[in-house]
Amino acid sequence: MCAICHGPNQSLFADLIADLKSEIGGALAKVILGLMMTPAQYDAKQLKKAMEGAGTDESILIEILATRTNQEIEAINAAYQEAYHKSLEDALSSDTSGHFKRILISLALGNRDEGGVDLAKAHEDAKVVAETLKLADVSSDDSTSLETRFLSILCTQSYPQLRKVFQEFIKMTNHDVAHAINKRMSGDVRDAFLAIVRSVKNKQAFFADKLYKSMKGAGTDDRTLIRIIVSRSEIDLLNIRREFWDLFDKSLYHMMEKDTSGDYRKALLAICGGED
Repeated sequence: MCAICHGPNQSLFADLIADLKSEIGGALAKVILGLMMTPAQYDAKQLKKAMEGAGTDESILIEILATRTNQEIEAINAAYQEAYHKSLEDALSSDTSGHFKRILISLALGNRDEGGVDLAKAHEDAKVVAETLKLADVSSDDSTSLETRFLSILCTQSYPQLRKVFQEFIKMTNHDVAHAINKRMSGDVRDAFLAIVRSVKNKQAFFADKLYKSMKGAGTDDRTLIRIIVSRSEIDLLNIRREFWDLFDKSLYHMMEKDTSGDYRKALLAICGGED
């Protein structure tokens, strides 16, 4: 992505954006303009758009905040403040509520631990979650403590540590943690926790699945397709392509080629960069 949009180049960048908007439009414009932003600026814009208007697109908030690293979150916060003169935390606070708000704000703080694996702690955390799940089975009053427990673990611990927690949980319960979340939770809270779990297990597979669903069936979810292709273009798109092939036995390149058209298709295929 282009980074000419700072300092003395800011005015030049604004003029260039205005010229491009006058020449191109639609999905192609969204791709080109997205590529001209830094990754943090692009994510900040997507978060802003997800919170605009009467409704909130919770799926976009979840997708971005649940999959970015601490460093990426820090950059997004700075970009959001610079572009909209309001902190991302304040925006989330005013646009969401309840446990879902707590999850998003915890993720937006970018304070996930980056240390190594503590096997004893992983075992203890898995045990506490398993015991909390049992209590939730017999009393709906324990659903709040269940969500709080998941939040304290899933939103703060490192990916390697969480993988170990998930392994320990399976040993204790014979169930995957995603199965437990699906069974005991609902709505945006469930979706947020599931996104974190899937990202921890295999972030590229998480994105590959979203890309496939954006093109599956009649019609194309261009917003999702563009957002993921642009945001991951300089990070892990090659690995996402590999996961796409492994999961769906077809090429991301060829599926986009079949599902899009014109210059929009040419732009997406150029970013994808290979037929696998």
